[in-house]
Amino acid sequence: MLLNTSTGVQGENDGLARLQPLDAHEGSLSNKVYHSLKQAILSLALRPGEILRKGAICSRFGISRSPVSEAVTRLAAEGLVDVVPQAGTFVSRFSMEEIREGAFLREALELAAVDQVARAITEEQLVALRRNLRIQEALVADGDFAGFYEQDAEMHEMILSFTGFKRLAQLAETSWLQVNRARQLVLPNPGRVAETLEEHRQIVAAIAAHDPKAARAATRAHLAQLIRYLGPLERDHPEFFEAS
Repeated sequence: MLLNTSTGVQGENDGLARLQPLDAHEGSLSNKVYHSLKQAILSLALRPGEILRKGAICSRFGISRSPVSEAVTRLAAEGLVDVVPQAGTFVSRFSMEEIREGAFLREALELAAVDQVARAITEEQLVALRRNLRIQEALVADGDFAGFYEQDAEMHEMILSFTGFKRLAQLAETSWLQVNRARQLVLPNPGRVAETLEEHRQIVAAIAAHDPKAARAATRAHLAQLIRYLGPLERDHPEFFEAS
């Protein structure tokens, strides 16, 4: 879900009201709570700095505290929530240092991946990549930024998976967590969405041409543009960032 961040701080229970139902996820009860909370944090339905009251979460889902506590522990380990003794549990605020570090790691992984994929992509993989790009184009034409964001992420995951390295996508996702949250503040900008789509076209065209150098250059430019847009966020939304 993409938010309009021009308004002030939301009410304490607004974010919890937008949590996905538990039956939208699989696994144990604590796993379902974890994924519901994580989705809300990454989409900014639960905003940086917002307090998470375990009792309110239990009431929202009609469950006991144990699975909620287990889910919060996992989110804390991923750096998505901060557990402050005697104060409470809060959605973690952004850190520009973490965002830049995550972008650095993601760039290293994606440049290596796109180089290999451009050299060895199969026709079947190329068809899948182009199909994804056509869906992105349709979503942009419809003004569906949330759908575009999902297909954007799928395209990057697809390229990483084409390397054949099973853990690569997971490593990239972990390094990209804080960037993914922050970019939710950027993607509602129609101009940036159009630019992103064009950057994706250039990446796919370079891969289709089996040109590793061009694929690396297009990917590097794409990731650099995202960081350029993220830079002013600390100035524009200081309430979402850690104090300097």
